[in-house]
Amino acid sequence: MTSRATPAAKAANAPVLLIEDTASLAMVYRSVLTSAGHRVLVAGTAAEGLTLFRDRSPSVVLLDLLLPDRNGLELMQDFLALRPSAAIIVITANGSIAKAVEAMRAGAHEFLVKPFDEQRLLAAVENAARPRPVVVPPPAVPRPVSRASSEAFIGSSPVMDRIHATIRSVASSMATVFITGESGTGKELCALAVHDNSARASGPFIALNCGAIPQDLLESEVFGHMKGSFTGAVSDKPGAATAADGGTLFLDEVCEMAPALQTKLLRFLQTSTVQPVGATRPRKVNVRIICATNRDPADAVRRGQFREDLYYRLYVVPIHMPPLRERGNDVIEIAEAALSRFGAEEGRAFDGLAPQVANLFRRLPWPGNVRQVLNVIRNVVVLNEGGLVTPDMLPAHLADQDDAPEPLAAEAPAPQIDSLIGLTLAEIERQVIEATIARHGGSVPKAARVLDIAPSTLYRKREGWAQD
Repeated sequence: MTSRATPAAKAANAPVLLIEDTASLAMVYRSVLTSAGHRVLVAGTAAEGLTLFRDRSPSVVLLDLLLPDRNGLELMQDFLALRPSAAIIVITANGSIAKAVEAMRAGAHEFLVKPFDEQRLLAAVENAARPRPVVVPPPAVPRPVSRASSEAFIGSSPVMDRIHATIRSVASSMATVFITGESGTGKELCALAVHDNSARASGPFIALNCGAIPQDLLESEVFGHMKGSFTGAVSDKPGAATAADGGTLFLDEVCEMAPALQTKLLRFLQTSTVQPVGATRPRKVNVRIICATNRDPADAVRRGQFREDLYYRLYVVPIHMPPLRERGNDVIEIAEAALSRFGAEEGRAFDGLAPQVANLFRRLPWPGNVRQVLNVIRNVVVLNEGGLVTPDMLPAHLADQDDAPEPLAAEAPAPQIDSLIGLTLAEIERQVIEATIARHGGSVPKAARVLDIAPSTLYRKREGWAQD
């Protein structure tokens, strides 16, 4: 089996996007591609796939035509409208050959009919990743020169200067780096920066999202398995730790790892050996570990959800990626860089942000951080012809997140401690949540930021209360 990605794919350093709603198949396809040296992004729905396509600019898209939330052909048209040069490989069942032919006519690069073997999958992906003739845009339109989503590391704020200095200092060592920060702040890009500035830059960078893989498959995904070691293990499979030999293993959302696997990870860190499921002998590997989480790892230790000895083993050089709202004028630099890059990709020339837009961007809390800024700018570029970006060109929902003056606290008094005595915890929680939402003018997203929980959790709780 191929052990490394093609030179063209490595040069582009762009990931492969896999959109497959059957979790078991997604894990198999991802394992095959990762073992061959590809960086893989996985989405289970059309909505997730579209977001990753916009944010991460994958070199190749593997698209299952049967998705739970949308027709795959319609999604492919959106991809090609956003980036006509995208290489899309459609995946279809044996009874849907007509759909595959339709997809080819609509612009797909190739199609795969289930079931297909590893070599067929790898050949299709590597063929799609080969450089194709590029249509040179008119001279007046600049060509994109930055790596996808590199805007996350643009910024001259003091906090980003300190992060860059830390990366430069730690990159040359073997010390484990532990990256924390909210979703969308660029934790994986930070890990890539450490890898790219190290002596391991020519080696593989293997990223594994511990929160996106079922716990019963995670051990096999990290350490691999031997043929016949469990039902469905039809061949030997190297895990991510083996695939990262000579390079870097990035464990994202590491606090979501099951306790039993935490023990094995600790042993791996202590011995630098991996033992695949079903193997009788361990194998020595040379891997640098970088991990990340959007949770507070110390709190996970206190709650008994994360081993304390593993925490201290991993938490050697901490790097905290700050939320965008704490990075001052960086948001303007990020937005303008994205505007230039996306405009070049779409063949449209923009003249920057109007003062009103720049002021709004500085005020906004950006709960989705850099990822949200990129989505907003992509929306502006796709839906407008060019020129100066004015407020009327922004997505309509953006103004709802404006941290303009809030209603006075007196208009929504918080519950007093004495009034809570005698209530159940559930009743207290409801009063506090409703009072927080009221204090923030009825805005659930703003209340969620104050309460440090997801807006979806608040919506779900309120729906449940309405049914009581």
